[in-house]
This record gives sequence, C-alpha cells and structure tokens, in this order.
Amino acid sequence: MHPIRTAYLTAARSALALLAHPAVVREWDAPSALAEFRVGGLAGHLAFQILAVPGVLAEPVPAGDPVGLLDHYARGTWIGASVDDEVNVGIRAAGERVAADGAEALLAVTRAAVDELAAALPAEPDGRVVHLARGPWSLTLEDYLTTRLMELAVHSDDLAVSVGVPTPELPAEALDPVLALLAHLAVRRHGQPAVLRALSRAERAPATVTAF
Repeated sequence: MHPIRTAYLTAARSALALLAHPAVVREWDAPSALAEFRVGGLAGHLAFQILAVPGVLAEPVPAGDPVGLLDHYARGTWIGASVDDEVNVGIRAAGERVAADGAEALLAVTRAAVDELAAALPAEPDGRVVHLARGPWSLTLEDYLTTRLMELAVHSDDLAVSVGVPTPELPAEALDPVLALLAHLAVRRHGQPAVLRALSRAERAPATVTAF
C-alpha cells in the first residue's frame, strides 16, 4: 500500500483514540481552543476528516487531470478568511452537525469509518484520482489523503489542548508528510528566507511563518 495511505490510517486511528478520551466527553459542551468552536463541534470537525473519505471514494472517477497539491490550497477560499467569514461559519456548522448526536455516537460512526477505510484504501489502484465536489476539482488519492492527514494532525492538537490532555504524537512516517506540506505552504505565504530564518536563525526570525 502507498505510504501516504498507511500514514493516513495511522493518523486516523490516533484521532479515534483521542475522540475516545474521557476528557472529550467531559468537556463536550465547553469552548474549545479555537474561536467560536465548542469542543463537541471541534470533535465533529476532526472526525469529519475520516468520515468524509468513504464518500469521496464512492464518487465516480473523474475525467481530466487532477490539480497539484499546492494548487489545491491556492484555490481554497478558507485560507486567510476571518473567523466570521461565511466559509468558516460553515465549517463550524458542519462540525456541529457531525457531532449532533453526542460523543458516543460520533465515536461509533468514526470507528466504523476507520474500519471501512482500512479495508478500502489498500484496494484502490495506483494513480487513483478523486473528485472534490466542494472544489470543484480533482486530486490524486495520495494528495487528497495528505490534505486529510494534515487536518488530522493539526486538529488533534487543537482538540487535545482544548480538553487539557497531551497532544498525540504521530510516528515519523505519518508526521513527515504533514511537516513537508506545511513547510511548502509557509514558504509560499512568507517566502523562502523567512522560513529558513525561523528554523535556523532566532536573531533574524520573523514573528510568524504559519502556513495559513
């Protein structure tokens, strides 16, 4: 199986374990570390990075060439949007809908989706292309899973911080693609010198090199 598929499943199982943590249930209705997101809604958004994948795989294989991974982010309307912009309001509302039946129900459907994907992803052919209806455009399956892998890593940290538990640590094979993607996005946003200085020269480091 392609390494990104394995990495994605590793991160999905890690996120599933976090969703099962008693602190998530205990803090379900409390505010999260993200503005305007309660813990339950953030848990729903994290789970969505797993729950959405079977539906994407079920769509017909699209015609035409997929866009590149960085082009995918160049087209994203949510990047740079304020917390009150329509796209972010919609993201929060979607997370709340996913979590509407509560922590136990969310955990059950997410566990089932992980099991489904563990069987489905190895069976997908090399070069598989998937269509993103919300784009609308297409990505290779590996690039699509890289986007979900990044979301799982970042939002697992958000959720862990929100409920006061340690952030799950991913093995290198799962974390390295996330770091590579974020580094490329940071270079595109801030320029190569800024990122180099942030990583190597504290005396010249810019205030931020965040990817988004």
